[in-house]
Amino acid sequence: MSNEQQPAEDEVIKVDQTDKRSVAPFIAAAVIAVLVLAGIVIGGVLSPAEKNVTESDWIAAAVRGFVEGSNSTDLVPPPGTGCPGFDPKRSPLVGRSGGGKTVEITKLVDPKVDGDRAMATVTTKVDGDEATSTWNLTRSGDKWLVCN
Repeated sequence: MSNEQQPAEDEVIKVDQTDKRSVAPFIAAAVIAVLVLAGIVIGGVLSPAEKNVTESDWIAAAVRGFVEGSNSTDLVPPPGTGCPGFDPKRSPLVGRSGGGKTVEITKLVDPKVDGDRAMATVTTKVDGDEATSTWNLTRSGDKWLVCN
C-alpha cells in the first residue's frame, strides 16, 4: 500500500491559482490577422480581378453575349454585340437562331488575337443539331464585337 494520506471527505482542497497568464499571444494573433487582411485589401486595390481576365475570356464573353442576345431578341445582331456594318445575312448564326429556337454554345476553342481582330472556333447546338464555324471579332474600345 502507499503512504499517501487520503483527504477526508469534508476537508477543503486548496488549489493554487496564482499563475499569471499573458494576453501577448492573443494580441500577436490579432496583429497578424490585421496584417493579413490589410495585405488582401492592398492586393485587391493594386491588382483588381478585371486585370486577370485574358483576351480569350473577353472573346468568349463577346460570343456568349451575342448568342444570349440572339436568344432573347429577333434583332440581328443583338444590340451592342455586332460590329458596325454587320450584315445579318452573313451572321455566324444565320439559319440557326430565331423562330423560338434556343442556341447553345457547346464549345469555344482556338481564340486567336491579332491586334484589334480575333477569331475563334465556336460550336453551337440548336434542337440537338451541332454546327461548328469560325467567328470573327473586332475590338471596339474595351470590348469585343462579333463581325462577319
